[in-house]
Amino acid sequence: AGTSEGITALQMDIKLKGVSLEILEKIISQSREARLFVLDKMQQTISSSRPEVSHYAPRMHKMTIDPEKIGAVIGSGGKTIRSIVEETKTTIDVNNDGTVLIGATDEEAARKAIEIIEGLTKEIEIGSIYTGKVTRLLSFGAFVEILPGKEGMVHISELANYRVPTIEDEVNVGDEITVVVIKNEDGKIGLSRKAVFEKSSQVPGARVEDSLSADYPFRRSGDHAPRRYPSGGKPRSPDKGR
Repeated sequence: AGTSEGITALQMDIKLKGVSLEILEKIISQSREARLFVLDKMQQTISSSRPEVSHYAPRMHKMTIDPEKIGAVIGSGGKTIRSIVEETKTTIDVNNDGTVLIGATDEEAARKAIEIIEGLTKEIEIGSIYTGKVTRLLSFGAFVEILPGKEGMVHISELANYRVPTIEDEVNVGDEITVVVIKNEDGKIGLSRKAVFEKSSQVPGARVEDSLSADYPFRRSGDHAPRRYPSGGKPRSPDKGR
């Protein structure tokens, strides 16, 4: 074995006695011709190594998390990490120093596992904006999963920049809405959808409706405009006043 410059390795499997120097010279000369022929064909096929591994090639990723967050990744009895492995079809090893090794058969699976772990270990900061899914409704607010395994609550007064009579008038379980974090105390996360409405309305020349349809998935499919109720909170019949 070797390069065009010379031999890098030589293995002798011949156990016969009496191999002359002349024969060895001939063997090495012939092997050089064969080596250069193979290298030339390789050069014609691919002249240099690829800048990155094939998208479908197995790979190993390494990331580091706060050791105090290891429990969030493992979960009770290993439930969380097993669900990540099952969902992404990867292998995940977590060391006590916070080092996480992720083995995957393709890049997409690896990235998905990394995103889930980052979501589980990321600190929720006040002012951060997330698009999450509504998971449950109560009379006073809606719970939204903003990161895997992390929920916050949008109080009914923070659902919109107009009065909302009932939670169901504005959102349902499964809806995706964009919210901003307004509180994070003792593990309780407070969210506001109204704040994002107000932020979008402050953009010069922009309408709330434009911002909602272009940037923020506030509305359920089939909605065509934000719900705006007159004073008193109840929708006005379209026939009244005619």
